[in-house]
Order: sequence, then C-alpha cells, then structure tokens
Amino acid sequence: MVLTSVGKMMGLQQKAAGIRNICVLAHVDHGKTTLADCLISSNGIISSRLAGKLRYLDSREDEQVRGITMKSSAISLHFEKGGQEYLINLIDSPGHVDFSSEVSTAVRLCDGCIIVVDAVEGVCPQTQAVLRQAWLENIRPVLVINKIDRLIVELKLTPQEAYMHLKNILEQINAVTGSLFTSKVLEERAEKEAESESSSDTAAGDQIYDWSAGLEDTDDSHLYFSPDHGNVVFASAIDGWGFGIEHFAKLYSQKIGIKPAVLLKTLWGDYYLNTKAKKIMKGDQSKGKKPLFVQLVLDNIWSLYEAVMKRDKEKIEKIVTSLGLKIGPRESRHADPKVHLNAICSQWLPISDAVLSMVCSKLPSPLDITAERVEKLMCVGAKTFDSLPPETQELKSAFLRCSSEETAPVIVFVSKMFAVDAKALPHNKPRPLTQEEIAQRRELAKQRHAGKMAASQGKEVSEKPPSENSSEGTGSTGDKKGEEQQLTDQMDVVTSKAAKQEADNKESFIAFARVFSGVVRRGQKIFVLGPKYDPAESLHKLSPQCSATDDLPSVPHMSCCTLENLYLLMGRELEELEEVPAGNVLGIGGLQDFVLKSATLSTSPACPPFTPLNFEATPIVRVAVEPKHPSDMPQLVRGMKLLNQADPCVQVLIQETGEHVLVTAGEVHLQRCLDDLKERFAKIEISVSAPIIPFRETITRPPKVDMVNEEIGKQQKVAVIHQTKEDQNKIPEGIQVDSDGLVTISTPNKQATLSVRALPLPEEVTRLLEENSDLIRTMEQLSTSLNEDKNAHEINQKTMDKIKEFKQKLEQNLQGRKWRNAVDHIWSFGPRKCGPNILLHKFEGYKNSVWQCLENTEKEVSKYGDFDNSIVSGFQLATLSGPMCEEPLMGVCFTVEKWEMNKVGETLLTKSRDSGECGAVEHQESEDTVSPTSNCTVDTCSENEHEQSSQSVPKSLEKNSKNKGEVLLTDCYGPFSGQLIATMKEACRYALQAKPQRLMAAMYTCEIMATAEVLGRVYAVLSKREGRVLQEEMKEGTDVFIIKAVLPVAESFGFADEIRKRTSGLASPQLVFSHWEIISSDPFWVPTTEEEYLHFGEKADSENQARKYMNAVRKRKGLYVEEKIVEHAEKQRTLSRNK
Repeated sequence: MVLTSVGKMMGLQQKAAGIRNICVLAHVDHGKTTLADCLISSNGIISSRLAGKLRYLDSREDEQVRGITMKSSAISLHFEKGGQEYLINLIDSPGHVDFSSEVSTAVRLCDGCIIVVDAVEGVCPQTQAVLRQAWLENIRPVLVINKIDRLIVELKLTPQEAYMHLKNILEQINAVTGSLFTSKVLEERAEKEAESESSSDTAAGDQIYDWSAGLEDTDDSHLYFSPDHGNVVFASAIDGWGFGIEHFAKLYSQKIGIKPAVLLKTLWGDYYLNTKAKKIMKGDQSKGKKPLFVQLVLDNIWSLYEAVMKRDKEKIEKIVTSLGLKIGPRESRHADPKVHLNAICSQWLPISDAVLSMVCSKLPSPLDITAERVEKLMCVGAKTFDSLPPETQELKSAFLRCSSEETAPVIVFVSKMFAVDAKALPHNKPRPLTQEEIAQRRELAKQRHAGKMAASQGKEVSEKPPSENSSEGTGSTGDKKGEEQQLTDQMDVVTSKAAKQEADNKESFIAFARVFSGVVRRGQKIFVLGPKYDPAESLHKLSPQCSATDDLPSVPHMSCCTLENLYLLMGRELEELEEVPAGNVLGIGGLQDFVLKSATLSTSPACPPFTPLNFEATPIVRVAVEPKHPSDMPQLVRGMKLLNQADPCVQVLIQETGEHVLVTAGEVHLQRCLDDLKERFAKIEISVSAPIIPFRETITRPPKVDMVNEEIGKQQKVAVIHQTKEDQNKIPEGIQVDSDGLVTISTPNKQATLSVRALPLPEEVTRLLEENSDLIRTMEQLSTSLNEDKNAHEINQKTMDKIKEFKQKLEQNLQGRKWRNAVDHIWSFGPRKCGPNILLHKFEGYKNSVWQCLENTEKEVSKYGDFDNSIVSGFQLATLSGPMCEEPLMGVCFTVEKWEMNKVGETLLTKSRDSGECGAVEHQESEDTVSPTSNCTVDTCSENEHEQSSQSVPKSLEKNSKNKGEVLLTDCYGPFSGQLIATMKEACRYALQAKPQRLMAAMYTCEIMATAEVLGRVYAVLSKREGRVLQEEMKEGTDVFIIKAVLPVAESFGFADEIRKRTSGLASPQLVFSHWEIISSDPFWVPTTEEEYLHFGEKADSENQARKYMNAVRKRKGLYVEEKIVEHAEKQRTLSRNK
C-alpha cells in the first residue's frame, strides 16, 4: 500500500528546507537500481519482498531484458527523521558508458548524489567518470559501499580481511576525489599568480618565489569519504541491509558504557577495545588485536550469515530473540536461505533508513546552493560573471534565495525531453468509478437488458402468421427501426474508438526539469531561452520588466510558450499538479514544439541560458537508415525527429547523398535507438546499413626502412611487375612537382600561379588544435567582427588570455628550422576554419594572419586584393576531403610558398579596385560568402561534398561580379575567384600525394575486468581485432585483472558480445572513444625489392589493413576502386569435366 498521498507530497514541496534532490551514480552493475528499489519499498510503493527483483525504475522492456538501466528516471519519496519530514526526489541513472549523457542530465538537476561502489570490484572506470561529472557540476557526494554479502559468500573473506579490503576501496575513492581537488586548487593558484603578475610591478630583485602549491592552506577534509564523518554507508541492497557506523555507536554506547561521540570517532580506524580496562586503545595492528570495526560490527554480520547459510536453527533463534525481531514462518521455512536472511537483516539494519538519514543529514537542500555553482551555471562559454549585464547579475540572489514568493522570477532548467505513451498520462487513465456512477451504469445495463428482452419477444410474435394479430405486426416494424438505430450507434462507437486509439498511440513528450526560483503554475506563459540566447543583446529591445504575456518584438533564440501540464514524477507513474514551488524536480507537458533537448525557461528576459551539459561520451557510431517500403519515408523522417528530441546524446543528420544517418555513442545505444525508432516513433520496418566508420587522412615523414626492415635505397630494385600505369602518370600536365614535394600550378586562365608544399604536423600540435577547436572558432568570429567594423563583441580579457596562451603553446611545439616564425604566418585552420590542419603563407607582401584579434587591427588591403579568401576556401575544401577516400584531413600543414599574379591579373585587380570603394566592400562581402557556402555544406556531414561546393561557389560569385560590372574578372573559365579556389584545392591535393600518405583510424580505449582463468581468451579476442594491450594490473585482494587496451572503432562491432561468449560472461568491456591513430601500413604499397618479393610474394596477397579500410570507404561512397575482378586466375577445372 502506498503510504504517502499526492496531497502530502504537494505539502512537502512547499518547504524547501526539507527537500533533497539526489541522484544515484555508479559503474554498470554496481547495484543502483536495486538500491533505489529498497528506498522505494520504504514508501510502500512496492513490496519489500520484491525490492531488488522488480527493478521498479527500469520501466522499459529492454532494460528488464538486458538487466541494465538505459535512462534516468525520477521518483519522489517521503522520509521522516527526528520529527522532521523530508521530500526526497530520487533520480536513478544508468552506469553503462553508452548512456553517460543521461547521467549528465540527472546530475544538473540535483544538489547531491549517492555514489554506489561494488565491494568486490571497487573503483571502476565509470565510477571515476561519475565522480568527475559530480565534481564538475559542484554537487556533494555521499558513498554507499554495496554488495558486502559478496565478500562473505563469494570471496569467503574473514572479517579482518574484509575490513582491510573496504579500507582499500575507501582509499581508492578518496584518491580520485583528491586528484580532482588538487587540479582545481592548482588552477586557481595559477589564475591568482597571473593576476598578481599583471598588477604588481615589483623590482626583479625583490621577487621571492613561493614553492608551496597552495594545497597546505586549503581545507579539503569535507571532500573525503570517511565513516566517522557519517557520509559512508556499508550495505547489501539485495539482502536489504545497510548501516552507517553511528547506528552501532548508539547501540554499543549503552552496552559498553562509552560515549557515542567517542565511539563514532574510533569505530573506524586502527583502534581496539581493551576489555579489562574497558578503554579504547590505538594501534591494533602492532599489538595483533582486532580493530573495533571488526570486533563490534563485521563479526556479528559474518556470524549471522554463517548461521543462516548453514541452517543453524538454535543460533538463528538466539540472534533473532536478542535483536528483538519478528520473523514469519513463511520466511524461516523457505527453501532459499537468502529469503530468511533478507527477512532478518531488513528488520535489524534497514538499508532505507541508513541511506535516507545519511542523505537528509549530509546532503544540501536547494536553499544551500553555492554562489560558485550559480555563477558556473549562468556563464556560458568564455564569459565571466562580471561581464554579464547588471539585470542578469541581480538574478544570482534569486537563485541563492530559492524563494517561492510571488515576486520572485521563475527560472526553470529543462535537462532533457522524454517520450511517454499518451495512455500513461494522468488525464487519459481510466479512473476508479464513484458509487453514483456505478449505480447509473447498473440502471443503464438493466434498461438495455429489458430492451433486449422486449426485442426478442417482439421477434417471437412477428414469427406468428399475420392474420392473428395485425397490430403486433406494426410493432415489429418499429423494432426493426430500433435495431437499425442501434447498429448505427455501434458503428459510431467503433469509429470513435479507432480515432481514440490513434490518439493514444501518439507519443507525448515531457520535459524533465527543475525549478531554481519562483513558483511554476499550470497554464503560465513563460520565455523559452535557447542555448545561443544572449540577454545583453535582447535587453536593448525589451524592458527587463516585460513578461511573456505582452506583445513583444521577435528576439533571436527566444520564444514564448504556455506550460500546459505539470507532473509529479513517480517512476512509472505521473501525477498531475497545479503548481510547483522552487527547489523541486518536475515534469512539464506541452513543450515539445519549443524545446529540442534542453533549455532554460524564465519569466525574466534577463535570465541567461544555462551552461550546456558536459557529455562524457562522444557519439561516434554512425549508421544509415531507410524504410523497407519507400512509401514509409515520411514516417521515418517524423520518427527520427522524435528520436532526436527524446535522446540527449543521439545526432540525426541528412547527408549530401540523401541518406538519413543516426550517430550514437556505442553499440548498445545504437540498438536502443533503432528499437525506439521501429516500435515507438516511426512504427515502420526499417533497414539499417553497416556502421559507417569515420577515418582521417594524413601524411608522414618518408620511412627509413622498407617492409622487411631493410634500409631504403641500399637494395637493388627489381622490375616492378604490377605497378600500375596510373601510378607513373599520376600528375597531369601543367603541374610541376619538385623532388622535395613543392607543387606549382597555374589557374586555367594563366593569370595566377601558386606553389604549395604539404608537411606533417607534430602530434602535440594536432592534439592542441583538436582540444582548442572552440577557441579557434571564437578567434574566427572575433576576426570577422573586426573586419566588419562591428564593436558589438566586446573582447573579453579572459578570452584574450586564453588565445595568447594557445599561441605560446603552439610556438613551444613548433620549433626547429623548418617551423621558424610559422605561428605568426598562420593564415587559417581547416576544415570548417577550426580543424586540426594549418595553412601558412610564406610569400612576400602579405601580412594577414589568424591572430588579428590579438593585435586588434583591421584586415590590410594588399596587392592580392580580396582574393585571399578564395585561397582559404580552396584550403578548406581540400582539408575537408582528402585524395585517398574523401575523408577529412588531420595533422597536415600546407604552406603557400609563392603566389604570383600575372600583369594582366594585377591590372584587372587595380581596375576593379578603382571602380569604387563600395564595390570593393561589396566584393569582399561576396568573397566572405565563399566560406559560409562551403561551411554550411560541411555541417550537414563530412562525406564527398567538396565537388558540389566548389561548383556552387563560382556561381554565386559570378552573380555578384555581374551586379558590380566586374565582368573583367570573368572569362571563359568562369570567375577568377572560383578558378583560384579550384586551383588551390588541386594544389593541396597534389602536394599531399607527393608525400607518403596514411590513414588514421578512430580508437576506443577499452577497459576489461576479467578473472585469471579467462585472461588468455580475452587476449585472443583483442589480437584478432587489431587491439593493443597497454597495461594489465591485478586488483588487490581479488583475483580480477584490469586490462587496458586500445581498439580500432572499425573492429569494435560485436566485440563486447564476442568477449562475453568466449569468457562465459566472466569479462565485460567498457569502450570509450579516445583518439585518432595513424595506421602504420601504406595503403598504396607494392613489393619492389628482391627481399620484399621473397617475403611477400609477387601478388603481396597478405592483407594490407589500410588498403582494406580505404577500399571499403571508397566503395561506400561510390568512388573508383582499383581491384581485379578475378583475383587468382589459376585454372580450377575438375578432371571429370575434361574427359
């Protein structure tokens, strides 16, 4: 029976001090949902006997089948402690790495979290990830060490060994927290030092360097988990017991006569009890005594387990009577001893009391939100809190007060949208009938029955001969009319039912949200602020006092909507609410047309959008989806839209080729998305392509040794039998290629000549460019705003410091003769102007660079006019799709060493410039359109799109040039700028082909936990799939090994299943996207020396991995693949055929 009514919950929502918003975080299979079951059963929502078996919050069918949580779901619980009532909004989150985005959505709405750790497995990769997520969101954690029963039953440890093991786990967890804290302190110290350096101008002699890291002065004791702080609970959720040491401290203080406060401090640690002196002494290990924790706590639990498992009836009875428990005969006589154990433990040490009382005493209420967290939430990107408008800064006090007054501005954050079957909504549910309704229905049934009886009697009468009774005959015709009427009524009912069913089949979207300030009411009008909304810009147009009900001018990234329904989230159920005060988690209906994935809702236009959620997993697995029957295409498109809204991590794209692509975080995530698409959102049969694996193209230094480790150039080359003719004539006429890879090429009208060289970038530089892509994008925006004379973007000092630091790092990594002054000459990054490739200019008379925003100068007008944009666009297109298989480039530096304009070209330029300054400005704008046209195609996808872009760009330019009367620059080859783009692109491609080309594969880091007996099989699966083991270590106190390896994404499909099959389920991998790695083999390699022929044979049949990948991508994209149809043309006739 449910113990708490909705009315009671609504009453508790009004008192913010008694609210606790918490989520349960852990590695996969550490017992989060089982723990949540135990907490839910304390409210009578589910039976305590079913807790742990039911997994109430796993409401999806595939969650129950797989046994893992796939979405975060919330439930509100009531708890009473010390006469005070609490409302606990509990959110259960997934532990599987594929669904870590769901963890981010849960963490944002909470003030505290319960970290669950398996007592056997200890700290796992995902435990570290969730601790990091909690740390980034500034929420306070408490710890539950779960599955202690496994130490007794599976590992069969003694209480002393178990104590050492638990101590070890605590140290590991505190080490993770400590490392997070240290990095934060060191960052803050570095920032302070930078500030003090800029402010103080002390003489060099007076400076004394302070070597202390600032860690000594900062207090971090509150961060760590320790049982004597009361923030650790030891538990076994499946057996229904759990305790914090304060429970035993109270218990034993009466028995031994020692103060509870003393016991609290000494129950955990190396203290022992001197029974003669009745004193607690320090140094148990040195004297060979049992620690207090073992003696007073663990020994009792171990003896209880032993008695129940061995069915020692006398001992069990003795324990039960001494504890004063009542155990029913059903449990005590049950065949499974675990049932009996659960009955005893859940009464003696109920886990829900231990965990919920720890939550209420140790985790903050919404009123205790820290100023630091508020500022972090309000500052998007590189903005600092001080740079926000004053009206926005005033909202900070509303956050901190968390007040539910009428005057307080309403601020709500929606962290995700989730789909609910329309039948599950409260207003569509069948409700229990009242007594009056039951009586009414009874009457109706009686009347219907009487009518039927009368009708049947009428039939009998009408069957008699008509001469007997003519009046009855007329009566029967009336009956027939009545029957017809009834039939039409029935038809109406059927059609209305069908219509209703169709409406029921619709998915309704509910926003998973939290109120940070003010009171949310049903039917209220409110602003929806998108992630790009800027209060500074909109406050010029709107007054800060305006509300969503007013008639307002349109503001970008802001819309108004009405909150149709508010719901209390109760796991699988929803309860309707009229209003929700600040500090509560709730569901909001009717936002599906306004919110895509997450949004900020507010009644004040000064409210900034919240910082976007940090997602740990990167979506990397792509598949193309199409309907089995082409007529179902509209349903698929609609279904994919809904799926995109319902899942925080999935990405939905339509490629240039017209394919509908789904990008997901991993295999399990992909499977869930496809199931949702088939069964819920599109409801059609779909066919799915093989996963589209992303690659990158790059170049390397020429190798020193060949494929058989002989030094190149020392052997005698033999005649190459099957070196193709294309290889020799790869470079067409009119293009010069030097021995060191410098490519010289002219435009089709011979007015300009370019010389381009390609160089591989050092690995550190490529990594630096990848990490700072957002910063490079900001630099690009600042440069364009400077060129357009816009001072709207006030350059933030913090951003400038970041850009300077980035430049310094680049200079440190790009050292040596060939990189001299390279950083100052960087012209652009690519692709998309923020990628991991660089364009340098090393020709005379040109000064522009990407560091324009640092110098705060406008673009100089040089003799090259505005055609420099064409060169940059050509570079962007070349880096977007390389020559090997049209994949983006990575880690390549292109240097333009010469750009010569013909005399005619220059005169044309000067003429065009003289035709008026406005013309030049217009032309520059038209040139600027080059990059957006190439960029917008880029965003949709990175598949062979360069051709269309390069064709579309000249057309737009041609129009512009004709408008201006600049027909001079257009000849039979098209506009000059378009020719430059195409020429630059070709030059880059040939420069790339002049160097040794390589493919780069996406890599997963793979963490596998396996026992010693299956280690060999794990290695076998890894080596078969081109994996590489990085390290292997044994977990202390267990027979479990942790293997860290890297595995190409291309080889990872079916990897988890294969490992489970081969190891009988004893090993399970966690795959997370890590980095890009060069595949060492050359995709174009053919044997050329004597030794290579001897080793590899004439055909070199041993599979070239890089060529295999390259050809697979080329086939998929419909590019030419050079392969023989008949691979081995030896005769293979059977002898009998020849007879």
